[in-house]
Amino acid sequence: QLQASGGGLVQAGGSLRLSCAASGRAFGRYAMGWFRQAPGKEREFVAALSWSGGITFYGDSVKGRFTISRDNAKMTEYLQMNSLKPEDTAIYYCAARKAISPRTAPNDYDYWGQGTQVTVSS
Repeated sequence: QLQASGGGLVQAGGSLRLSCAASGRAFGRYAMGWFRQAPGKEREFVAALSWSGGITFYGDSVKGRFTISRDNAKMTEYLQMNSLKPEDTAIYYCAARKAISPRTAPNDYDYWGQGTQVTVSS
């Protein structure tokens, strides 16, 4: 089970940190990811990392601004979002994949959190 939190309203140029708390002892063996979905749009890949955190992938639109990380001892995944833009406005979902390596397609993930709303005002 995944529980995402940390969303909110922020001005353009600001920062937010999302968290995704997991339950289950297998967390440390799962790759994790973040996706987002804006109204009327398809779910978009944001970032993903391997079970150890040693391999990370980012979507082109967030490279250099967002950082994904994890703390396996706390069974928590994070997404640090800096230099936020209005086009980053979306519901952000965390996801877990029953494999050690990350992927960028939503269909490759087995578990999903409930989503947290991020709104960036101009």
